[in-house]
Amino acid sequence: MAYFGWRPYVSVAQRRAKGMKEMANLRKQGFEVKPVEIQGRKIARTFWGEAWCDHLESFSDYENRLPRGRAYVRNGSVCHLDITQGEVKAMVSGSELYNITIKIKTLGQQKWADVSKRCAGQIGSMLELLQGKLSKSVMEIVTDRSNGLFPLPSEISLKCSCPDWAVMCKHVAAVLYGVGARLDDKPELLFLLRGVDHDELISAEVGVATADAQAEGGRKRLADDELADVFGIEMSEEEPHAKAKSPRRRTKAAPKTRKTSKDESTPSEKPGSEPEGKSTQTETGLTNSAADTQSSSPETSDSQPVTGKAVARLRKKFGMSQSQFAQILGVTAPSISNWEKKPGTLVLQSRSRDAWRSVEGLTKLQATKKLGKTH
Repeated sequence: MAYFGWRPYVSVAQRRAKGMKEMANLRKQGFEVKPVEIQGRKIARTFWGEAWCDHLESFSDYENRLPRGRAYVRNGSVCHLDITQGEVKAMVSGSELYNITIKIKTLGQQKWADVSKRCAGQIGSMLELLQGKLSKSVMEIVTDRSNGLFPLPSEISLKCSCPDWAVMCKHVAAVLYGVGARLDDKPELLFLLRGVDHDELISAEVGVATADAQAEGGRKRLADDELADVFGIEMSEEEPHAKAKSPRRRTKAAPKTRKTSKDESTPSEKPGSEPEGKSTQTETGLTNSAADTQSSSPETSDSQPVTGKAVARLRKKFGMSQSQFAQILGVTAPSISNWEKKPGTLVLQSRSRDAWRSVEGLTKLQATKKLGKTH
């Protein structure tokens, strides 16, 4: 190296500025840039992000090489990182802008079936799964070093366009840490990367609950809120312990046998008599009220029914994805997807109706601000 001389030193600020300039040019060409931004010194903050980083550092092949990339990912050198099934593509700003490709084998069907089986009955909802609010036993299953969700070194292929001869250069190491940071915000990308559907973990939970209910004669039931999280649907509300009322028999009034003279006052003219429309008593003592003849409606008279088309139209007006729209309504993304597909009027829980009423009159700017507050 001394014979040819050292390359001129390029500061972090210069490298970053150069990288941002090249990213700006790519944006102009229509390329969607997805940078990795680290807040503070901690690279990963949630269960899934930390579990990814801890897993990779547990292997001797990586533990001595990964630290080289920490400074790069912290100072914002990972200008772009995109995760798809079986592959991670990234751009890292160094002396130049380098392209990194990391290929990861998808999870084997047998291994995934085994993980799903062992997790069955232990995950309460999709929200708990993605937020990492799992029991100790489930955490041990999904993070198992050899049989969990995370890849083994033999399942990972690394490639960088930099001149460094090392298989895992500092640019590749920065991208691997960047994946952990990305899982903080979007843990579902881990399941996408490994080529499995995280809904199946919840489906396994439902299967166990249903089997238990059948074994006990149907006495066990999933709560409505749990079903809404599992299947992405809203359960219609019914009054608890409501009993079916038998139709009220009305006795035909006896015919009048005499005519009222002109001098006699009619009941409506007598002082203190009740106005027309109030309940009146028949000869049999049965009371008939006008209120009894009015049918109840799930929607109030001054509100418009909610339809799937209305949900899709408002979401598109706000320029939001189904996941973002679900956040401001306080429901799951599958719920929004199911609502938009259903024809006719939707039957929503009261909390969902209230949430809908609170956002249907918002402007796009107000809805965006509301979304920011939910994060």
